[in-house]
Formats: sequence, C-alpha cells, structure tokens
Amino acid sequence: MWRRSALSACLLACAAASQAQEAVWLSRFDAEAATVPAPWQVIQLDARVAPTRYRVTRWEGVLGVEASAERSMALLARPVEIDLERTPVLCWRWRVDAPLVKADLGTKAGDDYAARVYVSFALPPSEIGWVLRGQLALARSIYGDAVPDAALNYVWDNRYPVGTRKPNAYTDRTRMIVAESGATNAGRWVVARHDVRQDVIAEFGSAQARLIQLSVAADTDNTGETAHAGFADFHFVAKEAGCAFAP
Repeated sequence: MWRRSALSACLLACAAASQAQEAVWLSRFDAEAATVPAPWQVIQLDARVAPTRYRVTRWEGVLGVEASAERSMALLARPVEIDLERTPVLCWRWRVDAPLVKADLGTKAGDDYAARVYVSFALPPSEIGWVLRGQLALARSIYGDAVPDAALNYVWDNRYPVGTRKPNAYTDRTRMIVAESGATNAGRWVVARHDVRQDVIAEFGSAQARLIQLSVAADTDNTGETAHAGFADFHFVAKEAGCAFAP
C-alpha cells in the first residue's frame, strides 16, 4: 500500500513538473518595484491623455503588476514570440477593486475597462488586402506603430455578460471579449484561461496570425473614472494542459 501511494505521489509530482516546464512564462517578477522591468514598457497612445501608472506589487501573496488609472490610459506592453500551434492557451490571474460604473463597450464614450488584457497580432501579407493596408497605414500615422494588424481584448466589463464579443467601438481590427463582468469577483484574484489561437481564428479567420505583443491596462480616459487593477502569472500552455499557477 505504501509503495502504491508513493508511486502515485511521484507520478503526480512528475506530471506537475512536466506541465510547469512546458508552460511559456511572460510575467515572473523577483520583487516589488516602483516600475515594471524590461521587456515590459509603457506605451502612451495619446500624449494628451495622462498615462495609467504601473508598478510591481504583492497582493495577498501574489506578486504582479498593479495598475492605477485616474482619467487615464496607457498600455503596459511586452513583445511576445509564441508558437500558438504548440501552446495556444493563455492563462493569467487578475483582480479589480470594482468594475467601472459609466463604461459601455458598445460606444466610443464608454470604451473604458477596469482591467483589460490586449493581445496583438501580425497577419501574413496574403491576408491584408489593399483596403485594409490603407486603413492600417492611416491608423499608424495617428497612433504610431503600436497599432497591430489585428488584436483581441479580454476585458473585465461592468455590464455585458461573460462571453460577449463585439468589435471595438473605434475599430473592427480589435475585438472585445468579455472575460469577467460585474462586481461578484471584485476584490480578489480570479483565474482566466483563453484559447488565443481559437479566438483569433473565430474573430479574424486567420490560422496564420502571429502573436507579437501582450499588453495590460486599466483604462478610464473616456468616462473619467478611476480604476485599480492587478495582473499576474501570464503564461501559455498546450490546449489540453492545465494552467501552471503556483499553489
């Protein structure tokens, strides 16, 4: 009996270790810090809008990015190279003090979120026609090279139910996916898991889209509200694998 129990424990430990090795980590920090270390960087899309503030802090034993927004918007972004065929599933933990009140993802005036996770893609040239090429060139002339060919936004919304999908109010090159909604889970860390490859195929019809950037934000410039959010433990895993969060 003892040998059987020991063997079972060993097999479970080996499976957990193998899963952890297969996970591709994007956000592991060593200590709290007033700024978020490279390769993360703040991207201010509009110089007229105050940037959201970011730092590394520890909440309830979880070390991650803290975002504080007050009528502000800026992305905290890092470049990413991921084989989405091998590890298509993005896992992370996030939290908000409270959802926004006046936000409405269906309108430009309400395009704000207590927390958002933004994944950006480059599309193969064969999937970018001359009309789209012109639209992207115009957008980049206004907002800079941070404008991707396509993007998915996983958002913590205030009114639409989880699973809602809509084009962004400003551009259909960004698709909004409600991953959390309302105040039920506010004030605590919540685990998120999304198949990014499946979502980019569903939203843009591209199986060849290449993930190039991951960003987070607390975004309140349109509604003028305040938001306080946290993000931690971003990693990619295989489709059938579990997320590899530390206990």
